Amino acid sequence: MASVEKVNAARSALARIPEKGVLGLGSGSTVAVFARMLGERIAEGIIDVSVVPSSYQAYNLAIQYGIPLTTLDIHPELDMTIDGADEVDRQLNLTKGGGGALFQEKIVAFASREMIVIVDESKLVEKLGSRFRVPIEVLPFAVGVVTRKIRTMGITPILREAKQKMGPVVTDNGNFIIDLEFPKPIDSPQELAVQLKMIPGVVETGLFVGMADEVHVGTGDGSYVILRHDVENKKT
Repeated sequence: MASVEKVNAARSALARIPEKGVLGLGSGSTVAVFARMLGERIAEGIIDVSVVPSSYQAYNLAIQYGIPLTTLDIHPELDMTIDGADEVDRQLNLTKGGGGALFQEKIVAFASREMIVIVDESKLVEKLGSRFRVPIEVLPFAVGVVTRKIRTMGITPILREAKQKMGPVVTDNGNFIIDLEFPKPIDSPQELAVQLKMIPGVVETGLFVGMADEVHVGTGDGSYVILRHDVENKKT
């Protein structure tokens, strides 16, 4: 049973969906609530949209709720992406990848004119890395090299192990996930993301810097929206 907060966040984002278009569909428990609501709207004939799924989970949600599927080959530019997040900082930077789909999620978000994020208030933090480890997707061949380099940066790398099978988690792309544990919250997500991507073998990071346009935050009695435009204006 989804929490009231997740339902309210999903309902808030649903109000932003165009009557006709192509969306990116992210992953996670709050997105699952959104997908159910989206499927209901489509079945009722209120909207006519198709989605590019960012993971097998998103693909299965679309099938389950009768949401038409498409691909980035057919639609390389999407109207918007709806996705969740593990953490959201005060500048609307995100950590994502708790479910292991960070690489494809970032591609789908990058292909979208807007990225709409749906979370509950527990995901809001002052700085990224405060409550969750930050995942990176790594080529299996490079795990040893990447792990050694990460340690020299003062970061603890933890190879993500599967829950119900022996061995590491394997992503939708056939890669491994290394979760990064920081000694303190991250001061400069942009700088760190670049440093990590420069390590040969790192396919992608779970740091989504400057990508979210709106964050819809679900609460027990409703929701509110944080806009990147407003955040940037406060900084100036």
